[in-house]
Amino acid sequence: MTIDVGADTAHALLTDGTIALVRPARPEDESRVREMHEAMSPENRRMRFFVSGTPDAGQLARRICARPDRGHQALLAIVDDELIGAAAYDVTDRPDVAEVALAVADRFHGRGVGTLLLEHLASRARHSGVTAFRADVLPANREMLRVFSDIGLRPHQRFDRDVVELTIPLDPDDRYLDAIGERESRAGRESLHPLLRPRSVVVVGGTRRPVSVGNAILRNIRTSGFTGRLYAVHPQAATVADVAAVPSMADLPEAPDLAVISVPPGAVVDVARECGQRGVGAVVVITADLEADADRELFEVCRRHGMRLVGPNCFGVASLDDDVRLQATFSAHPPLPGHAGMVVQSGGIGITLLEHLSRLGIGVSSFVSTGNKLDVSSNDLLRWWEADPNTTMAIMHVESFGNPRKFSRVARRLGRKMPVLTVLAGRSAAGQRAAASHTGASLTPALTTETLFRQAGVLAARGIGELIGTAAFLAHQPLPSGPRVAIVTNAGGTGVLAADACADAGLEVRELGEQTRRDIEALLPAEAASANPIDTTPAARSDQLRACLGRLAEAPEVDAIVAIMVRTALADPLPVVATANWGKPVVAVAPDQAETVTNLPSGEHGVVPSYSGPEAAAAALGHAWERARWLARPAGEAPVLTAVSTDRAQRIARGFLKQRPEGGWLPLDQTMELLGCYGIAMAPWRWTHEPEESARAWRELGGPVALKADVAGVVHKKQAGALRLDLTDAEQVREAHADLADRFGEDLRGVLVQEMAPRGFEVLLGLVQQPVFGPLVVCGLGGTYTEALRTRAARLAPLTDFDADELVRSVPALRTLGEQDGDNAVDLDALRDTALRLSQLAVDLPQVSELDMNPVMAAPSGAMCVDARIRLAVPPSGDPYLRALRPL
Repeated sequence: MTIDVGADTAHALLTDGTIALVRPARPEDESRVREMHEAMSPENRRMRFFVSGTPDAGQLARRICARPDRGHQALLAIVDDELIGAAAYDVTDRPDVAEVALAVADRFHGRGVGTLLLEHLASRARHSGVTAFRADVLPANREMLRVFSDIGLRPHQRFDRDVVELTIPLDPDDRYLDAIGERESRAGRESLHPLLRPRSVVVVGGTRRPVSVGNAILRNIRTSGFTGRLYAVHPQAATVADVAAVPSMADLPEAPDLAVISVPPGAVVDVARECGQRGVGAVVVITADLEADADRELFEVCRRHGMRLVGPNCFGVASLDDDVRLQATFSAHPPLPGHAGMVVQSGGIGITLLEHLSRLGIGVSSFVSTGNKLDVSSNDLLRWWEADPNTTMAIMHVESFGNPRKFSRVARRLGRKMPVLTVLAGRSAAGQRAAASHTGASLTPALTTETLFRQAGVLAARGIGELIGTAAFLAHQPLPSGPRVAIVTNAGGTGVLAADACADAGLEVRELGEQTRRDIEALLPAEAASANPIDTTPAARSDQLRACLGRLAEAPEVDAIVAIMVRTALADPLPVVATANWGKPVVAVAPDQAETVTNLPSGEHGVVPSYSGPEAAAAALGHAWERARWLARPAGEAPVLTAVSTDRAQRIARGFLKQRPEGGWLPLDQTMELLGCYGIAMAPWRWTHEPEESARAWRELGGPVALKADVAGVVHKKQAGALRLDLTDAEQVREAHADLADRFGEDLRGVLVQEMAPRGFEVLLGLVQQPVFGPLVVCGLGGTYTEALRTRAARLAPLTDFDADELVRSVPALRTLGEQDGDNAVDLDALRDTALRLSQLAVDLPQVSELDMNPVMAAPSGAMCVDARIRLAVPPSGDPYLRALRPL
């Protein structure tokens, strides 16, 4: 039977790593649903239907397979064409509450089928306006009670006549998302066992020629000491690369866990299908240049047979733990076994990173080259490393993330256990949409990705060299306890360069304390300089340099040491840097070394990384300080906000989109009203349509006012001539309104009369709903500085109080003004509160695709929004946190 995979279906993993298809029930499924119920054991029927006899399975099947509508939804779980579970809900007399029913085939109990179906059914119910499920369960049905309890949605229980009445609120919170994430991680790791812990491997695509990709992979697996069984498939040859071969997959003595495929493009799909029919658990497709149709067919074959897929167009995989020792790549040099997990897309970059990590003594625990990344992605590998005791560092070089919101949660968990490193690509300027708000136009892909990395604790290097240099530091040196760096050099000019590099990396080169300086002066030659940077001069002996480093390591005002040592005819001072365990992070700089980073071996004292320039050393040390800060960062909490009217805001958004389903910019009066629903402070305003109404509004407001024309299609009012400022009497107001009416004619929807705001520093606050990353809250300089300076900071919503504080302080000008007193000061607490309210709005109203408050007038005693614009759109119906494997 062909599996029908459409937009309404998803593949997901059961707890044992089995791939199941979840899709809506259809009328044509009625016979299969009836048969599944009739096959249940008497005990299963008693627990499910409160009777041990056979229920009316036909009636049940008809109800489950009825056509879906808002009041009824049903989902089926299918594995290898076998129906293994069904779940359905039907609304009660309350349209927001639904009765839920669940049934799982006997032999699939305990494998997470029920929980998976409930998660998907709850997601659909929420989208249809259902807020709670109800279910009646026998007290003895502990398995079903555990399913409802473990899902993470805090069910309420009530006993009534020997039945447990359950009510399950469907509001997703962090507890629910964490529960989903933990289940997805466990299942994902199980599904990768055939790939990274295989007991048997087959290579399809070796040749009789001595040199070929398939032969190279076979030799690497054999010479790496793979602990499992190795097979080769070749239609004619008896042996390939000294490995016994069989003519076809069907001739193998067992179903291999892993198949590595390196055959011509036209044969890939057929070979993958044979692997699936033989029961292979995972395939790695090395072959490149597959057509798009072949990619899709390969993907569908792997899903159909429950195989995880790496590639196509990849370099291979490696798992170098002692109990596996698999090196299934065509690398010329075997990588060093070690403790770094690595995932890359580019084979060339993979080779480069493997060689550098081996040279630096870091080594690799597991390596995956994802190639075209049809299935296995960086998210899968992060979950694997989270539970792998042999991995202490995670390195990624990928062009995209399968699901950035899931990536953020997984990386944040993993980052508490080990450093996660990557390269920030796409830093060049991106094009802007002319119709976008300031907020929408300013969010380049680089800023969005950088925001994701910063909040998730991922260290993002600017290139491969910086990535390798940072990995070398983190593998061999402790994290600094602060940003204060002491620079020691025997060539004074290099110290100045190092000080600049440290400042660029967010580090501080402060003056040393008086006692430390006196001690340094006493240790070094008379002509040495004891300021920071410290110039020892080339005349310093090894024992003097060693004593100087030891004194700096003891100094409480020093958190890390950068030692820049130039070899001279008098001496080579570099080895001195690695002669002791200094107790603080120490890096060396050797300007004449060829490699960007190498190791200074120090025997029992470990390794000191040595860099070819101060910029590389400072960048690595800066990333280490960034990690130390992130680990010490408070988790924060989402505060309970007052003066919030979510229902009213929802009515405004739904009402607009009902009239304009294509979306668009919200009228100005509704924009101000919606912001008011979230307690955002705004300059008092009135909405008018006639000049006399505006004059009356001026009298009510009692002071100078601004008039803002609301014109369809006009985003930037000042540029369009839709703004009049500092109007001080009724006649000026009448004339301004009349002028706006003449200027815009029938396009004028109304005029906002608003009290002129008190003076303050102009700030931009806004949000953008990114279809992939989710809502981002943005902060920057506002008013005339918005386009001129383009200073931006962003954080992914929902924000905690710490996120919001960090957001506004990430704009240097705001941080500086927030630390001042007097008329020029800025109330950072008020800006933080506004950012938190924007975050809540973003979470409550996914219909808000862009929101731009510019300017927000920030003063010593508060912050007030002066102008705003909001774009609404029908949000995508997908659930970004739903457990599902990535679609093609």
